[in-house]
Amino acid sequence: MMRKLLIVLPFVMPALPVAAQQTFALPAGCEAYVTVQSAACTVSHHFTCEGDPEGHQRRVDLDEGGMTYIGSIDAETQWIASFHTITGHSEELEPAPVDRASLSELIETGVNTYDFMTLSDHIGPTRYVGEDRLTGETVVIDGVTLDQTSYEIRSMSADGTEIWRAAGNEYISRDWRMFLAGAGTITTPDGSFESDDSPVEFIFAGEPGFLSANPKHGCGVVMSSYASGG
Repeated sequence: MMRKLLIVLPFVMPALPVAAQQTFALPAGCEAYVTVQSAACTVSHHFTCEGDPEGHQRRVDLDEGGMTYIGSIDAETQWIASFHTITGHSEELEPAPVDRASLSELIETGVNTYDFMTLSDHIGPTRYVGEDRLTGETVVIDGVTLDQTSYEIRSMSADGTEIWRAAGNEYISRDWRMFLAGAGTITTPDGSFESDDSPVEFIFAGEPGFLSANPKHGCGVVMSSYASGG
């Protein structure tokens, strides 16, 4: 599952709704290197910040209503920390995971398993167990070459109760050392639904739409694929 975790930066939210602005302002000392417009009405900005450990990178997601997520990963794509603006909760990676996620292992062997917990004062510990595999397929999206993966992941509460599970396909960028979302099925105790947040456009500094605050693709579409009961 796409690594979505940040040592939370002091984002200063503007007076106007983010969706009403032309661009999104990063904190001082941070520099974006790519904006990604995705299929499910999401725009993401990937950036690095002065003072972060070597290899760490951050991401902020926005939908039509504004910022929804801030997260950071390390050079191995480990989910380090995150803040979810809709629910108001944050998470941090435990100090000593049972099985650390490793992008290097995935690239070298074609498969990587992981088993780790995130800690949160708001929702308590959550365990994530899963596997990523390279399918051997590469795709070119808006001029960017990506490796396709298949994934399976389970999320569990502290007592072992399954919260949700997901499976599908994602992408990795070897150059940027990160995962990008794809299409998959998410299953909860209330049922299953399909999601597709695959990248559509990659926008770089100096190009129109770089650091745009407004998602472009798939907005206003009502999700109709939810199937209750699994």
